[in-house]
Amino acid sequence: MPIMTTLGKCVAAQVAELQPRFIRVMELQWQFSTTGKPEHQKVLVEETKQLREVLAQPEHLAMLAALMKHEPATHDLHLMRQAQLLRNEFAANRADPALLAQISDLEAEVQKAFVNFRATVDGKPMLDNDVKEILYTSNDAGLRQAAWEAGKQIGAQVSDTVRQLAHLRNQIARQAGFKNYYVMRLELDELSETEVFALFDELNTIIAPAWQRYKQALDTQLAQRFDIAVKDLRSWHYGDPFFQEPQPSTINLDQYFIDKDLIKLTRDYFHALGFEIDDILQRSDLFEREGKEQHAFCVNIDHAGDIRVLSNNRPNVYWMTTMLHEFGHAVYDKYVDACLPYLLRGPAHTLTTEAIAIMSGDLTQSAAWLTRYAQVSSSDAQQLQAALHIEQQQSRLLFARWVFVMSHFERALYQDPDQDLNTLWWDLVERFQNVRRPDSLSGHEWATKIHIACYPAYYHNYLMGAMISAQLQTHILQHVAYGSSETMVSDPRVGQYMVERLFQPGNERDWRGWLLHATSKSLSAEAYGQALGN
Repeated sequence: MPIMTTLGKCVAAQVAELQPRFIRVMELQWQFSTTGKPEHQKVLVEETKQLREVLAQPEHLAMLAALMKHEPATHDLHLMRQAQLLRNEFAANRADPALLAQISDLEAEVQKAFVNFRATVDGKPMLDNDVKEILYTSNDAGLRQAAWEAGKQIGAQVSDTVRQLAHLRNQIARQAGFKNYYVMRLELDELSETEVFALFDELNTIIAPAWQRYKQALDTQLAQRFDIAVKDLRSWHYGDPFFQEPQPSTINLDQYFIDKDLIKLTRDYFHALGFEIDDILQRSDLFEREGKEQHAFCVNIDHAGDIRVLSNNRPNVYWMTTMLHEFGHAVYDKYVDACLPYLLRGPAHTLTTEAIAIMSGDLTQSAAWLTRYAQVSSSDAQQLQAALHIEQQQSRLLFARWVFVMSHFERALYQDPDQDLNTLWWDLVERFQNVRRPDSLSGHEWATKIHIACYPAYYHNYLMGAMISAQLQTHILQHVAYGSSETMVSDPRVGQYMVERLFQPGNERDWRGWLLHATSKSLSAEAYGQALGN
């Protein structure tokens, strides 16, 4: 790269080099996720390596840092924000290119394993949806255990590689001057280890009494259901492979979606708020298919309108919630100010887009939303409301305690990748979820969560996003919807507020400034705790 005389020229040149590479990698990632074809993965790996080689070139970071130091008083806030984001990206990849290439190969290997994995029960391959269905509905304890154990088979396939990845990622962090990879990722993502875990400790203190009441009542109920003692309850007796989602509902919300078109309901809701999503729907991939990734996500390919959602819809409340969640991400991406520079045409942070997605997904627990969009009668909806409120509280409790497990585990993983990780995993599960470890362990249960392998140092964003979501919902209900739940789910004024205060600013300020701009308050555990009745 030639010598740049100004910060603006430097940023422009670096963006011109990186932008097409970012777009190419995102397109290839989509192709592989939707097909599982090895030819797509091969090209994806090579393009990712080439991108990382560019990001790893030391002259990029050195030149940028020198010019930022030389021009610290510039009044071009957009320029300084772009420079800061670029500097963080370069710092995260400041490592030997051979090391980055090795990591790319291993990450591709692990992702391929997860994309192609199918649990096997009695010799029969099962989709993730099938395993979840058994745990959600079956009263056959033997079948439940078999399904749960089958879902964990992926751990044995990837655990050694994931541990190796942790070592290699730590090498990158140490080369960049950080204690370990977990600390580096948080700091370069404009967070800090101290801040995150202090916030989680505050929340844990607030919700602990409600959690103990809920867990004791749940265990008593499950013990009666399966005719066993409470002390004999194990992971497969709960309604989700990781005990991160609520038990089978006493309210059969699935009945309201069994004959519904989830795409139409998603469109109807977002259109009512003033959001046009037909173009996104046309580009999306929303139903199960062999070879396709079984999870769900939203991707902004080019930060210029090419936004897509991957889902695996079935007509039930789980996938309705997922559709609303992912299209919450999508409308945020779509309504960022298109005039912003490329690097700023995205959410202020992972936390902020997760907050919008969670707020959208929560609507399947709203009587007002169910009445207007799922055609639940107003009388039925009103009768449901109290129970829905309780179940939403339970869902938030479960989610928080699960994220505590994941976040503490990842922090400890990168502190010492060679420790007994399965013992660590079950220690945390018992501590935060109060679920006893099985008598017989494979030794690889910790490696069965895809985020640990493929999306490292990310999971804390979900809970912090949920806390921001609670704060946003409180603010919107009080100051935009004027206390009306019907207005919350159908009034274009709510959509207008979201566009103007939440979406359009993009990434022109960090997430703390974004939240202050949106709600006039900094983040705390208060709103999340209040939503639980604390």
